[in-house]
Parts: sequence; structure tokens; C-alpha cells
Amino acid sequence: MLVTTTFEIQGHEVAEYKGIVRGIVVRSPTIAQGIMGGLKNLIGGRIGAYTEMCEQTREQAYEVMIEHAKELGADAILGARYDASSVEPQGGAVEVLCYGTAVVLRKKP
Repeated sequence: MLVTTTFEIQGHEVAEYKGIVRGIVVRSPTIAQGIMGGLKNLIGGRIGAYTEMCEQTREQAYEVMIEHAKELGADAILGARYDASSVEPQGGAVEVLCYGTAVVLRKKP
């Protein structure tokens, strides 16, 4: 599956639009990530435990989006984007949305 943030693929044209596809994952830190994140909040600096959690969540949302596109019969996703927000006011859980336009491509003549 070809996934790009652009809306065109050099040498290809869109043969068919399948629609918007998305992958949504809501995740909260593990106990260990919460403890390490809390300690880092006290002393400052990069919070590696939270960074790892967010990266895993982005990857999961990306994979869900690809599965959604495959279900529609697409072979590419154009205009892929991420969006994230806190679900709980105290930062306990994060929602990551990965979305784009599912298409079927064909090579230009």
C-alpha cells in the first residue's frame, strides 16, 4: 500500500476514489510509563516513556488506516495526515487519528 502526504503520485493518475479512510486509536500509558513520566515532569526534560507510547499509538493508527483502505479495495492513500488529542483532562489517555483519501491508481500512458 502506497501512502503519501501528497495528493499526486508521479507517473500515476487516480483511476478511482474510494473515499476517506481512517485509523483511530485511544491509548493510555502503562503503569511504568506513568511513573517514569511523572518523575520526568518533576525534573524536566524529554519524557521518553510518553514519547514511546505516542509513537506506538501513531503506528497502530496508521496500520488501522491501511486496513480500512484495503477493505475498500484501494491500493494507495493520498493526503495522509495525523491528528492527536488528549481524551482525559489530566493527560491520562491520548487519541490518535490517522486519515487520508483511499484511491486506486493507474500508470499514466
